[in-house]
Amino acid sequence: MNDVLLVVVVVVALGFDFTNGFHDTANAVATSVSTRALSPRLAVLVAAIANLAGAFVTTAVAKTVGKGIIDTGLANEKTILAALIGAIAWNLITWWFGLPSSSSHALIGGLIGAALAQSGAKGVQWHGLAHNVAIPALIAPAIAFTGAFLLLLAIYWLLVWITPGVANRTFRLGQLASGTWVAFTHGANDAQKTMGVIALALFESNHISHFYIPTWVIVAAGLAIAAGTYVGGWRIMRTLGQRVFSMEPASGFAAQMTAGATIYVATHMGYPLSTTHVISGAVMGSGATKRLSAVRWGVAGNIVGAWLLTIPAAGLVAAALYWPIAGIF
Repeated sequence: MNDVLLVVVVVVALGFDFTNGFHDTANAVATSVSTRALSPRLAVLVAAIANLAGAFVTTAVAKTVGKGIIDTGLANEKTILAALIGAIAWNLITWWFGLPSSSSHALIGGLIGAALAQSGAKGVQWHGLAHNVAIPALIAPAIAFTGAFLLLLAIYWLLVWITPGVANRTFRLGQLASGTWVAFTHGANDAQKTMGVIALALFESNHISHFYIPTWVIVAAGLAIAAGTYVGGWRIMRTLGQRVFSMEPASGFAAQMTAGATIYVATHMGYPLSTTHVISGAVMGSGATKRLSAVRWGVAGNIVGAWLLTIPAAGLVAAALYWPIAGIF
């Protein structure tokens, strides 16, 4: 039964990775598509390839997710399975309504909810949760907002010497690079969360002697998130690409470069960052360079509301599922 449960956990984890890919496609391609720098299908193909490449960058985030959120001495495969199903459920709900909530925080919320159901408060590493999740969640969007705001101001200063037509063509070409950059960093950060969960399941079931990320796990997670990205999340793309702020090539380039840089640094520091938070902050920062009213703050407020709901909502679903799963397995 333990081997059957492990196989189920691995399959469901890769299923979560797939939903992460299509849920977060908008992070990489919404601005490129909305500014007509790329066609939707080409943008998604480029993003899928870059996501796969990013999965091989580092395993720092995977180790944080696998060892730094819940107590590995108390958790088991049932805990992990409940967490994954809770995260997938929330991903599908927010995807259906077109809300760019965080797949990362859905997974973290699922882990917390399942661990609480199994072991109570002692099942969660609260210090690690604050240091690795809560603080970056607050700081990263603010950094992205400020960085995109300042970068776009500098770009506008340079554009004084360039005609609008030349500027738009230049930054549409620039978005080929900046969109690929965001997709690469998204794969580097987000694919690792699934790697960490699978490695935790392997460790808890004694299939590996110590916690590390096997090569086959890296490959499988990278392929799953790339496949999900290629399927695409068109509902969320529309929200992020046009409804928050009508993007132009220069503002799209600034938002993507800033978001990618923020995600890249966080990845190497081992923070399981929400790429959705970061790109949304950067998009709003770009919009604010014109005037604050250029950003549709009502839509932005709905997004923030989804962010605040994600961890407790996914946690509640995971907690409710833990006991039925424990009964089955």
